[in-house]
Amino acid sequence: MTKVAVLDDWQNLARASADWSELERRASVEFFPAAIKGMDALAARLADFDIILVMRERTAFPAALVQRLPKLKMFGLTGARAASIDTAAMMSRGITVCYTGGGRSGTNTAELTLGLMLAAVRRIAAGDASIRAGRFQEGVEAGFDLAGKTLGIIGLGRIGRLMARYARALDMRVIAWSQNLTEESARAAEATLVSKDVLLAQADVVTLHLVLSDRTRGIIGAADLKQMKPGAVLVNSSRGPLIDEKALLDALRTGRLVAGLDVFDQEPLPADHPLRSLPNTVLTPHLGYGTTETFQEFYRQSVENALAFLDGKPVRVMEPAGS
Repeated sequence: MTKVAVLDDWQNLARASADWSELERRASVEFFPAAIKGMDALAARLADFDIILVMRERTAFPAALVQRLPKLKMFGLTGARAASIDTAAMMSRGITVCYTGGGRSGTNTAELTLGLMLAAVRRIAAGDASIRAGRFQEGVEAGFDLAGKTLGIIGLGRIGRLMARYARALDMRVIAWSQNLTEESARAAEATLVSKDVLLAQADVVTLHLVLSDRTRGIIGAADLKQMKPGAVLVNSSRGPLIDEKALLDALRTGRLVAGLDVFDQEPLPADHPLRSLPNTVLTPHLGYGTTETFQEFYRQSVENALAFLDGKPVRVMEPAGS
């Protein structure tokens, strides 16, 4: 019987998010609620599966791992882009790679980003922790008003434009920068195009909304963090490696900055990671796109993709680059 692995179900939501009954009548389906760490462990655990369905980029699939999965015939990813998955290596081996829709409006991630910004600025997490520890306001620093302050948006795509709209509703000034941003695009989002240096120096809150690539990896480094205002808030709900993690840790340890982070270099974030113990951080476990509605679409279409493949009529098939 065909064997299907459903990876990365870290929140135990996959089964309840779609009807798996028809697929389970035709295949053996196994759900993996915990991350599998290490290429050797992944290769050993997944070697017997014909179909692997994954959640975005939670588990990396480099070419070296793909080569160790001899039975793999179909690979399904949620969404349509995954920098940590070598889909080209799969397609070169004749593996069918399918994708799903879901979360294209960006509202889910933008809303989570807004929540991180508000929590970091108004010290909501610290206040919650104080209440739960039997204290009240003791030890909770005062935040600052957002009205009249400046939001600096790095990456003014669909999520960045939503953040600009939210910031205007809060009576904030909005400035923006990215490598390809034009004055016309900035004006359309009712933001002001500035240089990266000016953005970092003027913004009270900086938020990142870029795709991770060779060009954007480490786009915020030690020199950039030093340009930010003392007490400024840095929010990242895009990808962890956009920021130099060591430089960020150094900046946070000095107390100069506050960070609201939904993404990290390594996920799940290790239990002993120093970010967990820094008081000037608000941390969420990569919840940005993960709403009920998004998971329902992701998993419903993942099931559809697997069934169509079993029928010999695959749908939502990813084409090789340049084809």
